[in-house]
Amino acid sequence: MAPPRLTPEELQAARDRTVPDVVASGLSVLFCGINPGLMSAATGHHFARPGNRFWPVLHLSGFTPRRLAPSEQHELLAYGLGVTNVVARATARADELSDEEYREGGRLLTAKVRLLRPRWLAVVGITAYRAAFGDRKAATGPQERTLGGSRVWVLPNPSGLNAHWTATTMAEEYARLRRAATEDPSP
Repeated sequence: MAPPRLTPEELQAARDRTVPDVVASGLSVLFCGINPGLMSAATGHHFARPGNRFWPVLHLSGFTPRRLAPSEQHELLAYGLGVTNVVARATARADELSDEEYREGGRLLTAKVRLLRPRWLAVVGITAYRAAFGDRKAATGPQERTLGGSRVWVLPNPSGLNAHWTATTMAEEYARLRRAATEDPSP
């Protein structure tokens, strides 16, 4: 399904809106984006910008049996997956967020994870993870940190602006998490 065509005015009107989480208790993996972009806020769907590689990479990595459209985001729950954000408010670019918003987002995310108890929290974006949790040396992959018994994995940001990772190399990293979540089902 093609994404809706929105006018620049409609996109700007979505600034500072939020996108509801797609969550449930006891998920296998809770994916966590940086914050919603304007397209996501305008449509109410996570990772809705056409150039974002989240949905294709989820499929390529084996998390979903087919490529889901952003409008099908609630189907994630049937696969034991969910999606949230570090910072709830929508912006045109992540660099519009303040350090305090990231830190507060990290505190709120910690509380959310402790409540929902996913096996894994997967933060999609190393910069967001470092800023939210004050861990400047963190690298992509599994982290030593746990949140309320949930393990933490940092994944590459699926934004089309992230040229350091191709869809293929990104899918390989996402598949590492999928295998870890499958091999160790306990929190």
